Amino acid sequence: MLISDAHRLLFIHVPKTGGVTVETVVREGADDLRDLGPRRHPRLRWVLQQEPALVDYWTFGFVRNPWSRMVSWWSMIDRWNHRLGPASGKPQVEQDGPRGGNPLWRAVAAYADFEEFVLRGTVEHERLATPQVDFLATPRRRADHIGRTERLAADLAVVQRRLGLPETEPPRRNTWSVGPWQDFYDDRTRQRVAEVYAKDVAEFGYTFG
Repeated sequence: MLISDAHRLLFIHVPKTGGVTVETVVREGADDLRDLGPRRHPRLRWVLQQEPALVDYWTFGFVRNPWSRMVSWWSMIDRWNHRLGPASGKPQVEQDGPRGGNPLWRAVAAYADFEEFVLRGTVEHERLATPQVDFLATPRRRADHIGRTERLAADLAVVQRRLGLPETEPPRRNTWSVGPWQDFYDDRTRQRVAEVYAKDVAEFGYTFG
């Protein structure tokens, strides 16, 4: 989450939707950025409870195909827990592995595979079972601009124009999954994601495939 009072702008960072790339662009256009504490991924509802005046700020965030998003999420955590180091091409640091990171990552480290991540994780961890639209809408307020990771450059250009930045191709950050995400699924995991993220499927028209 980032706030610019000078631009009257609020960015809600939905996990695993290209948010690190978005933050990079926002930091190029605003030098007064702040947040509301340690939460990196708060929902809009929580933000407005903490600071009601932000309700009038231009608010935006991004969403992603939920099936693709779950694969990206699992791939990031799995590599962080087990595969970082010289073979990964990413340097391993002291905070990597099951003793580092955040509580969700440490808990997921106990899961055997992607199937368990989807079937068990979405029961045991609220963050894994929270529809993306719930980050970006309240009963009385909805983000002014909801971009999509699948068309990141075009939808991020709206933000660049808002900040007076040139419309340049955004840098890619935090990319983890390898190969077609569809290959990770069987019938049970595919259906479970459809159930958990039914609101996103209905709201944004996402499909498997």
